[in-house]
Amino acid sequence: MKAMFVVFLKEVLENLRDRRTVTNALVMGPLLGPLLFTGLTSVMIQRELDKGEKPLEVPLIGSENAPNLVEFLKQHGVRPQPPIEAPEEKIRRQDAELALRIPAGYGEAWRRGEPAQVELLFDASQRESRATVERLRGLLESYGRQTGALRLLARGLSPSVATPLVVADRDQSTAQSRSGLLFAMLPYFLILSSFMGGMYLAIDTTAGERERQSLEPLFATPVARTHILNGKLGATFAFAMTSLALSLVAFGVAGQKFIPTEKLGMLLDFGPRFALVALLVMVPLVLLASTLQTLIAAFAKSYREAQTYLSLLMLLPMIPSAMLAVLPLKAQSWMYAVPLLGQHLTITRLVRGEAVNAADIGLCLASGLAAAALTWLVTAQVYRSERLAISG
Repeated sequence: MKAMFVVFLKEVLENLRDRRTVTNALVMGPLLGPLLFTGLTSVMIQRELDKGEKPLEVPLIGSENAPNLVEFLKQHGVRPQPPIEAPEEKIRRQDAELALRIPAGYGEAWRRGEPAQVELLFDASQRESRATVERLRGLLESYGRQTGALRLLARGLSPSVATPLVVADRDQSTAQSRSGLLFAMLPYFLILSSFMGGMYLAIDTTAGERERQSLEPLFATPVARTHILNGKLGATFAFAMTSLALSLVAFGVAGQKFIPTEKLGMLLDFGPRFALVALLVMVPLVLLASTLQTLIAAFAKSYREAQTYLSLLMLLPMIPSAMLAVLPLKAQSWMYAVPLLGQHLTITRLVRGEAVNAADIGLCLASGLAAAALTWLVTAQVYRSERLAISG
C-alpha cells in the first residue's frame, strides 16, 4: 500500500507541475462544457424571447383585399411591410422569413360567407423562422375563430354550436421536470468532462513515460506491478473526479445565475443532493474510463499516438445521448446495468426532480464496478509484460 501511495503521489505532483495537464484536466475539461452550453442556451432563449416581444414584421401581398384582417393584425403586434417580388424565391434563399399573401378572390368569398383563403409562405426547413410562423399562424386562426363566432351570432346561433368538442389541456409537468428538456445534454457534458479530466494523466503515466524512458527504471524497482498500476490509476481517477466535481459546480452556477429559466417556467435544483447522487453514480464510470484510458495508452509508443487513440475514445459518451435523442425510451431497470446509459438516465431523472430508487442506483454501481474490475484485470496483465517498458 505504501508503494502504491508513493506512485500515486508522484504522478499527482508531477502532473500538477505540468501546465498543459492542469489546463486541460482542471480548467478546459470542467469549464468548456458549461461555458459552451450556457452561452448557446442564453443566446437562444434571449432571441426567442425578443421575437415574442418585438412587433412582427410581415410582408403583405394583396393587403388591399382584406382591410379588416390587416387592421386586426396591426392591433395584435404585426407591423405590415411592403409586398416583395417573387416571395417564394426570396424565402428559399433566406432573404425573407415569411410572407402573407391575400388573393384577389378573398373579398368575394368573404361576402358570400364562404371560407376565405390566405397564403402563409415560409420555409419549414428554416428553424430560425419557426417561432415567427407559429405566432402569425396563431393570429390568423384567432381572427378566423372570432369572425366565425360573429357570423353565427348574426344568424341567431350560439358560437358553441361550431365547437361540439373542447379539449382542456391539463399539463402534468412541473417547473423542474420541464428543465429536463433544456438540460437534456447535461449528462453528456458531465461524462465528457470526466473523460477529459483523466485522459491527459492516463497518457502521461504510460505512453508519456515510455517516451521519456522513465517507465523502465520504475519497473526495475522491487515493487509489484499491480501497485504501480494502482498508483497511476488512482492519480488518473483523482484528476477525473476533480474535473467532474468542478464541472458540476460550474453547471450549477451557470444554471442558477446566467440562464433565465424562470422566464421559461422552469426550475433548476442543482443542490447538494443532486451533486452527491450524481458523483456517486459516476464513480464506477470514471473508474472504468480511467482504466480503459490507461489500457489503451499502454499500447501507444508516444504521447501523440496515445492522444490519437484516446481522442477516438471520447466519442463513447455521445452514444447514450444520440441513442435517446433518436429513440426516446422509457427508463427500465435493466438499462441501469449498462455503463454510460445508466449514468445518463440517472442524471436525467435527477435534473427532472424525479426520485431514483436505491435498486437502480445499486444496479448502476454494481455493473460499472464489474466492468471496471474486468478492464483492470486486462490492464494488469498488460503491465506484467516486459514490452510495456520498452520505448521505440
